[in-house]
Amino acid sequence: MSKLPQIDRQREHQANERTFLAWLRTSISLIGFGFAIARFGIFIQQLEISLMHRASPNQFWINSENLGGILVIFGIIVIVLALLNYNRAFWQIERGNYQPNRMMVWMTGIMVVIFGLFSLTLMVRVKSSPRLTPSIQERKIDIFDE
Repeated sequence: MSKLPQIDRQREHQANERTFLAWLRTSISLIGFGFAIARFGIFIQQLEISLMHRASPNQFWINSENLGGILVIFGIIVIVLALLNYNRAFWQIERGNYQPNRMMVWMTGIMVVIFGLFSLTLMVRVKSSPRLTPSIQERKIDIFDE
């Protein structure tokens, strides 16, 4: 069964559970950020429509709704991979032949860098777009009508 004393196996299993819970918190954060980013993009669109009485054309596939949706999907994938990693480590601890796997750390790190670059692209694109507050002439307000 196991070559480790009972107390060492218990500590290793508890460390495995803490690692799983850390990955679970990471995935919940990714899902939460994705949801917030997507909803904030919808809010900005609605604000632009109400202030300018027109919607700006969606010029690029990197927008906040897509980025938010991708982050939510990535968060779900991280949960599934964390469960698989937890189960793999559990059985390796039980057999006494634990081998660390760095794939999940590398995958998550690389994906977060990619999403960060997408976010940077989105921020630069939004900064270069026309301002949200229309001028008096655009609103067609006659100040003498009041």
